[in-house]
Amino acid sequence: MPRVAVIEDDLPTSNQLRSWIEAARPGIVVDQWFSRDEAEAAIARERYDLVVLDIELGRERHAGVAIINAINKKHATPVLVVSAMPATIYRSIMKALDAWDYLQKATFEEADFTDTFLEILRAVKERDKPAPDADELAMDPLRQRSPTWRGQRINLPLTAQRILAALFARRGQVVSYEELYEVVKSGRNRDNIRKHVSTIRDAFREIDPAFECIENVPMRGFRWAD
Repeated sequence: MPRVAVIEDDLPTSNQLRSWIEAARPGIVVDQWFSRDEAEAAIARERYDLVVLDIELGRERHAGVAIINAINKKHATPVLVVSAMPATIYRSIMKALDAWDYLQKATFEEADFTDTFLEILRAVKERDKPAPDADELAMDPLRQRSPTWRGQRINLPLTAQRILAALFARRGQVVSYEELYEVVKSGRNRDNIRKHVSTIRDAFREIDPAFECIENVPMRGFRWAD
């Protein structure tokens, strides 16, 4: 079963998060830690599948930042931040630290937490599956590792990775321009999408000059063809 750490200094909140996790995944192993020192020692000792983390622990206002850095150095375990700090400020900071998502206390329901938590576990499971074929494209659903093609790392910016993931997830099917607009944060127009696809092709062809898996579908979008 997966092993999860809940790092939260408020006991009632910690117990509530634990109860939600156990209700969502019966039999899951949940460790509770209440201070930065406890958490960092546990991270050094254990291999967690997911960490649920508060930013402020005791008198340390940004203890969670130090813990995320420790996690990234050790195992790159996905982190779900649950904090009272304002999301408008801290969500972007946590994303920059490679946290999976940010939930602001008192603004979400149990279902919101559970859906996010289970989504992360599914992504971890997919990430850890061995590639079925050396020629297959391998992608990390958490975007914490670069994609690989034929065992070689592909250097791609994050937006290009999102587009590649969208195409590969629906390989054999046309992915429309409108659908690809949903995975880019800016430049939602056809010319920009074409530029990103060109970047993807160039990156593949640096390691495989014969790469032709991404097809143009005139007036509609693109398709990954194995």
